[in-house]
Amino acid sequence: MAWGTVRAWTRRHATLIDTVFAVVFVGLFFMGYFFGDSDGHGPRGIAIADSGPAHAVAGATALFALAARRRWPARLLVFDTAVSVGIMVATGYRHPLLIVTWLIVAYTFARRTPRRRAWLVAGACIAAMFLAAGAFGGSGWVAPDNFGFTAWAIAMVAIADAARSRRAYIDEVEERARRAEATREEEARRRVAEERLRIARELHDVVAHHIAVINVQAGAAAHVLQTRPEAVGPALAHIRRAADTVMQELGSVVGVLRGDDGGGLDESTEPTRGLARLAELLDSFAAAGLQVEHRQSGTVRDLPAVVDLAAYRIVQESLTNAHKYGTGRARLAITYAPDAVQIDVDNAIAKDAEPNGSGYGLVGMRERAAATGGTVTAGAEGDRFAVHAELPATAKETP
Repeated sequence: MAWGTVRAWTRRHATLIDTVFAVVFVGLFFMGYFFGDSDGHGPRGIAIADSGPAHAVAGATALFALAARRRWPARLLVFDTAVSVGIMVATGYRHPLLIVTWLIVAYTFARRTPRRRAWLVAGACIAAMFLAAGAFGGSGWVAPDNFGFTAWAIAMVAIADAARSRRAYIDEVEERARRAEATREEEARRRVAEERLRIARELHDVVAHHIAVINVQAGAAAHVLQTRPEAVGPALAHIRRAADTVMQELGSVVGVLRGDDGGGLDESTEPTRGLARLAELLDSFAAAGLQVEHRQSGTVRDLPAVVDLAAYRIVQESLTNAHKYGTGRARLAITYAPDAVQIDVDNAIAKDAEPNGSGYGLVGMRERAAATGGTVTAGAEGDRFAVHAELPATAKETP
């Protein structure tokens, strides 16, 4: 934590730190240069007093280059090279302060610049100083210090390039890790949203039908209570059975939500809802007072679980709407085609009834069909309301 704070502070005040470093470095260099030489001569026997202007120019160049090296590294590298060449032409020797400054600026430049441009610019500067030393230096082209500086310069650029490549690799790894984490979080949010939608759809499907039955039977019991008391018993029995079924199905859903094994609703211990239990569903509607004319064509066969459940829920929701908003009669046709199963439900619309497609039932049917790669269309056709669903015979589950 403390190291991160220090790094953040140094990044915010990089220019200030570089300026302090430049002043301290140049000051220490000249202290050692002047007071560490007992005979009063600099390199190649040149008197220090005779090279005062060169020292002044080198010191000013080093101060400026070291203080601003992060802002204009390429320009300052060329500038240091030009001053070094000028001093070499004027005095015949390479100023040591500018050599060290050039190496520091070259490292900063290559550390922050793509490889091709770094080597082109640094190589041109190295070549210029090598040629200047050979042409104007006192020891000629093959002098050890000439080859030594060239080797050090190339090594410094290579080290900086390696550091840049390593930093780029680390940044790429960190960015991939960040993207992976963001993707995992996004995937988790998407799965949570899908599961919430699936739970809401299941609750609507398992409750709406039985509540409609309870509502109809309760109304029938209230109607015959005074005139035909003996008819109240069967109605209350239907209400109790529907209420028990609702409680069982709600219990299975709540059990899944409370479970720790991460299972979905399809892992419930309740018998699988599917077209195999269509007769039971039609009997429950008949007991609630809805007469369903059922017609089936094609070769009956097992369907994928997701398609079978979607078909069952679409039939259940369509007949529930027909019961709530219709005249008490509905037609159901199920067709097994070679590559699909088609469901058609239609009923007459009762007077003053709300549209069959209101609420979440129709939305849930469309979502279930889309999850299998199928489609659902529904709407009023004159005085009748029709639902047509077409589901693939092989599951093509989509989000």
